[in-house]
Order: sequence, then C-alpha cells, then structure tokens
Amino acid sequence: MNNLPAHSSISMCGIWALFGSDECLSVQCTNAMKIAHRGPDAFRFENVNGFTNCCFGFHRLAIVDQLYGMQPLRVKKFPYLWLCYNGEIYNHIRLKNQFEFEYQTKVDGEILLHLYDRFGIEKMASMLDGVFAFILLDTANRKVFLGRDTYGVRPLFRLLTDNGFLAVCSEAKGLLDVKTSMSTPAKITPFLPGHFEVFDLKLNGKVQSVQMDRFHCCTEEPKHAPHNILEGLGTGFELETVKSNIRILFEDAVKKRLMAHRRIGCLLSGGLDSSLVAATLVKLAKEEELPYPIQTFSIGAEDSPDVAAARKVAAHIGSEHHEVNFTPEEGIRALEEVIVHLESYDITTVRASVGMYLISKHIREKTDSVVIFSGEGSDELTQGYIYFHKAPSPKAAAEDSVRLLEELYLFDVLRADRTTAAHGLELRVPFLDHRFTAYFLSLPEEMRVPKDGVEKHLLREAFKGLNLIPDEILWRRKEAFSDGMTSMKKSWYASLQEHIESEVNDSQLENASDLFPFNPPKTKEGFFIRQIFEKHYPGRCEWTPHYWMPRWIKATDPSARTLSIYKPDKDQRSHQASDLI
Repeated sequence: MNNLPAHSSISMCGIWALFGSDECLSVQCTNAMKIAHRGPDAFRFENVNGFTNCCFGFHRLAIVDQLYGMQPLRVKKFPYLWLCYNGEIYNHIRLKNQFEFEYQTKVDGEILLHLYDRFGIEKMASMLDGVFAFILLDTANRKVFLGRDTYGVRPLFRLLTDNGFLAVCSEAKGLLDVKTSMSTPAKITPFLPGHFEVFDLKLNGKVQSVQMDRFHCCTEEPKHAPHNILEGLGTGFELETVKSNIRILFEDAVKKRLMAHRRIGCLLSGGLDSSLVAATLVKLAKEEELPYPIQTFSIGAEDSPDVAAARKVAAHIGSEHHEVNFTPEEGIRALEEVIVHLESYDITTVRASVGMYLISKHIREKTDSVVIFSGEGSDELTQGYIYFHKAPSPKAAAEDSVRLLEELYLFDVLRADRTTAAHGLELRVPFLDHRFTAYFLSLPEEMRVPKDGVEKHLLREAFKGLNLIPDEILWRRKEAFSDGMTSMKKSWYASLQEHIESEVNDSQLENASDLFPFNPPKTKEGFFIRQIFEKHYPGRCEWTPHYWMPRWIKATDPSARTLSIYKPDKDQRSHQASDLI
C-alpha cells in the first residue's frame, strides 16, 4: 500500500482575516462567503480573544486529519499563535525531524509555528519548500505576518486603509464589499510572491506595516535545498550532467507533490509539459504503490490536435484517461463566469482559462480526483513561447524568462489557480518547484535558448531516449491550450472572434481609450472582455497592470497567428504551434 509518510495537508482552501475592523464583524463576515468555492467541505469563522475587531474566516477542502484540519491552526505549545494558511509544505516532516520539533497534529502547516518560534519570520518563510499563502498572528508580541510562496502559486490579496484596518483574502472578491470608514474605496492589491510583511498590532486591532521584505527570489537556490540531499546530482555544465540533473530534480519535484490522501489526477493537453508531468506522475505512483490508477484529463473537440495527442500519451503511459468534449458555444456561455473567477481582463489569460474551467468542472462533477497536477510554468522557465525565437541574444532571452516567471501570479498561475479552485480542486505544478527552477535558471544562457528551430530544446533533450513519452510528443511544437483543444476546421479563437464581432462595433472600439483610459483595449475581443470585467469589478482595472504580450516583435494581439514569425509546417503541424499562450 501507499508508503508515503502519514500527514495531513490542508491544501487548497480559502483564507480570510480582518484586523481592526471598522464595522461589526458579523456584518463583515458575509464577505468571507464569496470564496466558499475554494473550500467546499467546511467553514469556520473565529474572533481573536482580546482583540474585539480581529477575526479569521476559513473555508476548508479536507484532505485528511478530520480532527485537526480546521483553521485558524493553534497548538497548546504556542497558545498565543494563530495561523491561517493555504498550501502544502512538502518538507515539513524533514524539518520536523531535523529540528526535533514535537508536533501536536498531523497537519503540514504546524511546521510554520515551530519554525517561527525558533527562528523568526524570515528564516521560517525561506525554509518552507512548498506553495503557500499565510496569515500568522502573534498576540504575545502583537505582530501580524503575511507571506506568499516564490511564484505566488497560492493567491493572496490585501486591503490596508489609512487608519490601519487590514483585510486579507485568498481572492480579491472577498474584500470588495468589506466596510471601511474611508470615504473612497480602499485599494485591494495582490500580495507580492516571495515576500513577507510584518505589521505591529495595536490594542484596538489596527495595524501598522513595519517591514516588507523578499525572502527568496527565483534565481537563487532555495535555503531549504541543503537539507535535502538528492543522490546523483552532478556539478558543472557538461551536457550529459545537465540533462541528468534536470531529470533528477524534475522527478523529485513530482515525487514530493504526491503528498495527498485524496485522489490524484493530471491535466493532459498532449503537449510536451503536461505529458512529462503525467508520465512521471504515473511512473512514481506505481513505485509508491498508490492504491488507484492515475486519471488523466483532456478537453477538446473530437478532431482537435490536442485530444488526439493526449490520447496517444495516455495509451503510452497507461493512465485512466478521460476526454471532455468542448464546443465553442459552451465556451462562450462560460465566459462571464470565468472572468468573475479570474478577476482579470487579460486577453490571453481569459482565452486560455475557458477550457481549463470547463475541464475542472467535469473533474469535480464526474470523478473523485481532487488533487490535480498540471504543466504550468514550463513555458516561462524553458523559453517555450514562439517569440523566444526572435530574442536578440541569449542574455535577453534569459532576462525575459525571469520576468515571465516573476509575473506568473498575474497570468498563467492566476489562471490555473482560479479555474481549478472555482470547482474545489487543488492544483499542483511541479515545473514551478523552486529547486528545479533555480537550477534551470543557473544554467548558461546559451544552453536555454531555442535550438535548431525548436523551443524548449534542452528540456526535450534531457528526456530523449527514455521512452517516457512518445517521441513525436517529445518533439511536438508548442500548442496553445486555447486553440489546440478546438476543431481543426475552426478554432476556439476564430469562434470567439465571430461572437465578439456581433457584440462590439467599430465605434465602440474607437472610443475605448476614453471609456478605459488605463490599459485601453486595442481589439474587439479586449473590449468585450473588459466590459464584462468592469461590470463585476468597477474601478479595479489596476488588478491587471498590463496585458500579456510577446516581446521583440510588434503585436496588438497575443495570438501567434497575427505574427510574422508564425509559419506553420505543411505537415500535421499546420494546426499546431498556433499560439503563444
């Protein structure tokens, strides 16, 4: 049977907290219900003793440990500490054993309390190997701490008024109608990934921010790496050593994410990234003797290139494969719901989110898989977007790769979190394992650029000759999730443009910059999406600071088909490599 260590992960959930509320808490707590989808199994609302206007709200997706799974998490040893967090700490048992901490629960998050007590907030945050967003309250020292993982895989938003009222939530929608004594709406901002913030807590519950620091950045080896010795890791940049290291670190990234007692599944688009994740996951699940087959999921029209490729991969790796049928009409119907969940009007993000939202809905309603693996982050890390072929130098390409990784929380990571969380699923993204990404980014710039006209060449090369996935998939060109899933006869992109043509006229687009002076949309699709966003989130356009766009080329639309560098081959690839998404 499963020989993974017994533990509990609180995992995917929704956290919410107020400090120094200007309004009666019973009125405010209705806002916490707006993120109930993140934790459909249980809800708790708790006032903080001694601070009448401070409270926590928590929505739980139960993974295991029915007794101690609820939050805020408190233990007898530290009665003055209150913790609300969302995430998984993969190295919690290793740290517990190394520092000889005595646990009171089987919850992975308990490690935060022990680390904080012994080392303080900065070392605590930097020792965590995992994905997390946390709110930690220390009533003895009257401090509040916020923190978020390196890439912002877990979301966190904050609202801080001039008079020191702090409100925090997993999603911005849980803060929109929080009552404050200010005459103008308070700014709601995403908490920066890889950072922690320290607040002094006054007796009336109000706070003052006293420190905001970065505890990690993606180009540095994480501080927890020396505590996890991986056999076989070589030194130096000889190609065979590098390829071997990539395989060892990637497999370790997948293996540590097996930490779950709910069923694990995997999204499988049939592209390189999700295929590598799925194949490694199936291999490790057999080694760890998981008591069920891994389910893989693809979405698309019956003749879509993605569905055909995913079917080949699933047959090759022996997963229990599920195909979800997608029609453009369904996609158009879901568009408004998707934008509400995303809290974004970025064109690329919205376009690619529809399929992921619909496949997550299917997984929730038709299967018992709850923990879902996915290939997010690989394109940013390994220079997988088509526009990297146009990079002026390896140095420029490397710098843009880091920029993309640092902005993931605004785009692809945001999409992946919201579309799965909307249906109470918990996402795991091994390509964004901090140790794996730090190693990849440490490689010479020349090694990481596209080679022989093929993007992600080094990653493909690392898995060549292993028969992990079929060769044709290993060398398959980039396919957009938003386009590859639709029919060869007519793409989701084309159907969406047609629908929008009937909804937005030329004069509306001409006046777009008057109506939307911040980030004015340049296309009808952009205008259409922005209208829906403004209907639900008026005046919150700063949540999307800029549109996701390719670099080094002139473009008004993120779709590759509008770019001169997009020239599909005449063979089966003519329906692939179709987008930059």
